[in-house]
Amino acid sequence: LTPEDAAEMVADAVIRRPQRIATRLGIFAEVLHLLAPKIYEVVMNTAYQLFPDSAAAKGQKGGAEAPTSSEQVAFAALMRGIHW
Repeated sequence: LTPEDAAEMVADAVIRRPQRIATRLGIFAEVLHLLAPKIYEVVMNTAYQLFPDSAAAKGQKGGAEAPTSSEQVAFAALMRGIHW
């Protein structure tokens, strides 16, 4: 989600005042969690394990980021959205 997309989403909410604002990925995740909570848990755990903390999150200054693996790229492409 780009800053422009986020601004457009907020402006749309202010103007139209919809009951709900959600991305397609968010709606998919909500439905998956409702219908198959274990599968949702596996997907979220996989994401957690695939993407380790950054150097900044570990408290390291100026640390180089780990190279991106093909698994990370594939997962991010499948779950395209604001998180990756």
